[in-house]
Amino acid sequence: MTFHTGFVAIIGRPNVGKSTLTNRMVGAKISITSKKAQTTRHRIHGILTTGESQFIFVDTPGFQNRHRNALNRLMNRSVTQVLNEVDVVLFVIEAGRWGSGEAEIARMLSTETPVLLVINKVDRLEDKGQLLPFIQKVSAEYAFAEVLPVSAEKGVGLDELLSTTQRYLPEAAPLFGEDDITDRSERFLAAELLREKLFRNLGEELPYGIAVEIEKFEQEGDLRRIHAAVVVDKQAHKGIVIGKSGEVLKRISTDARKDMESLFGGKVWLETWVKVKSGWADDERALKSLGYE
Repeated sequence: MTFHTGFVAIIGRPNVGKSTLTNRMVGAKISITSKKAQTTRHRIHGILTTGESQFIFVDTPGFQNRHRNALNRLMNRSVTQVLNEVDVVLFVIEAGRWGSGEAEIARMLSTETPVLLVINKVDRLEDKGQLLPFIQKVSAEYAFAEVLPVSAEKGVGLDELLSTTQRYLPEAAPLFGEDDITDRSERFLAAELLREKLFRNLGEELPYGIAVEIEKFEQEGDLRRIHAAVVVDKQAHKGIVIGKSGEVLKRISTDARKDMESLFGGKVWLETWVKVKSGWADDERALKSLGYE
């Protein structure tokens, strides 16, 4: 029996559900999610191995038109680079929504790589009768290899999406072990889980000036000791993250620790604090020190 292995890019605007889709496909939380744009800042590889195929999903940052700084230029560059390195592209959009952002991404696509249009959040359409006309409309925008309606959140249509994607994977031996779910380190995943809780618990604008730096990661048996710094852009943000009597940071840290323990399968001792690094999001050197490629 022939085996198929390939890289599958998951691209789209911010907040269309790319990370939720990645996690659903892989069967584990390896890519963080929130309702705020810019949640995903790195390329994340999620791995799914079946009896006949290995899918290496590349969850990319949402393509940004706002917040023009070094961080966002880096993230946009990451998206365009991925498009030239994969075997299949899953272009994720929201059901009922095709605008200038989607059109801009469509113009970036290569005609040499098959593109599957994934219409997500179909469960949220109030009038289900609008789905077919919408599919006809977006099918005229680009020569998509396939158009598939799904709900990543509800798990609807994902089996068909997987079987369809599999047809476009090249014949090749697996690149990872059958139990691997990501090529990212636990240190990286710990930083991402903490950043997710910051995004979910803080105000609308604050997260864009926030990063997480793991300063120490030690493992003793099943216990992991993690020292993490929350990096903010302004001194005034420090108090907001910490909260009255440290309550906000404590809640964020507790939620992050629980997710880490679930993902790593062992106890986690997590210590967090906040430090100010002004202008980090527009400083190439600072971005590199914080692990941005």
